[in-house]
Amino acid sequence: MDCLFCKIIAGEIPSTKIYENEWVYAFADIDPKAPFHAIIVPKKHIVSAADITAENSGLIAKIFEAVAQIAREQNLEKGFRVVNNCGEEGGQTVSHIHFHLLARRNLAWPPG
Repeated sequence: MDCLFCKIIAGEIPSTKIYENEWVYAFADIDPKAPFHAIIVPKKHIVSAADITAENSGLIAKIFEAVAQIAREQNLEKGFRVVNNCGEEGGQTVSHIHFHLLARRNLAWPPG
């Protein structure tokens, strides 16, 4: 499989690790959109949110457990945003489900 995020998880492509456990890997975005910008991925390859099933949805819960842990570790008590892009028109550029954790600036709505 030629998946960028699978290669990052495997250590084949370097990344700045923010968090890791048995199910989840989080790393610093190389093109940050906020002073704190992490990419959080399940270690198991799932293409997108459109591919979440009863069999793999537990991994998505692990992602959000990691979000809460990272927020505590990074002192993001003022707030943060979690974003998932799904599919080409949804802005997904890597075909491995991932979540952006953005913080340390005012994140207006709707996003620009």
